[in-house]
Amino acid sequence: MTNAPVTTQGFTVAIDGPAASGKGTISRAVAEHFGFAHLDTGVLYRAVGAKVILGQDAESAAKTLVPEDLTNPDLRTPDVAQAASMAAAVPEVRAALVDFQRSFAARAGGAVLDGRDIGTVICPSAQVKLFVTATADVRARRRFQELSGNGLETSFEEVLADVQARDARDMGRADAPLKPAHDAIEVDTSDMAIEDAVAAAISLIKAAM
Repeated sequence: MTNAPVTTQGFTVAIDGPAASGKGTISRAVAEHFGFAHLDTGVLYRAVGAKVILGQDAESAAKTLVPEDLTNPDLRTPDVAQAASMAAAVPEVRAALVDFQRSFAARAGGAVLDGRDIGTVICPSAQVKLFVTATADVRARRRFQELSGNGLETSFEEVLADVQARDARDMGRADAPLKPAHDAIEVDTSDMAIEDAVAAAISLIKAAM
């Protein structure tokens, strides 16, 4: 008897992890490799955070997001990142964005979603769940280099403090805290080149397919 052919109809890859762990880079590379659609769910929360900074209520901002909000060039600033983390701790904000994420995950052709609660809350039945992590020092160094490269003036100490504050808030929130799903495979990128991390993720996904 032969195995049934593999289908990517509704095949979902959930990739979670803290800030600057490499999950976004890995997710984009994985999606490109397999021809899957990709959603950086953090952008949704950053877009909400950006609107909150401008004075809008977080729940209202989440309910009124439009595609143009996701292309705001200011979404990668440290202030927006902190506002996004605070908005993500509001249960009503998370609830407003759940349906969009689940609909994206179920699309034909396969999907990769990266965030902080994809494997635990958004897509608990995902065929592959990865939890990408790295030490706080390594992640802060990566983010510092990214911000400096974009011309933003900051110090490593400030970035490290921001990373640690986000970790504490993301892991400590009552609603959908950042943590590995019970069946997620951890990928620690602290001492890995990005090419090796991507290759490891691709290998794990192929094994599940």
